[in-house]
Amino acid sequence: MKKRNLILILVVIVGAVAWYAFRPERLFIDQSVSESFPTASATTNAASAPVTLATGQFHGVAHDARGVVTVYRTPEGKRVLRLTEFETSNGPELQLYLVAADDATDSEMVKKAGFVTLGALKGNKGDQNYEIADDIDLSKYRAVTVWCKRFGVNFATAPLSPQKS
Repeated sequence: MKKRNLILILVVIVGAVAWYAFRPERLFIDQSVSESFPTASATTNAASAPVTLATGQFHGVAHDARGVVTVYRTPEGKRVLRLTEFETSNGPELQLYLVAADDATDSEMVKKAGFVTLGALKGNKGDQNYEIADDIDLSKYRAVTVWCKRFGVNFATAPLSPQKS
């Protein structure tokens, strides 16, 4: 009887650890976001509209993805990366990275090229904004990647094309 109880306790512990590591419910639960573009004031006019610095389209790597990424400079001088019509699979510990490569077609490219994080992905669906620090050189970081930190996997990437002024 004691051996059976010990086995049952071990099965429960292993099951709990596996659930925590893989978070299988996220395969079925989407996290939707609907952020509007940040504006300084209601008096913004065309002369002080945000300037588009770069754009790109997501393509799937380990998971399907779609959507547009646009990098803006606001009238106040801040840089904002905006995802629109974005959609990918959900997963544990998803991050948004800027990658020092023209594109990232696999996970190793992200690791080898180098990256900076913009933070946790707010949702696997919808429109969302991320501020880019002033010290990040966009001529070096030329792609945006959705990265699963827990498993070291590149979900999807959007190569950035600079916009001509």
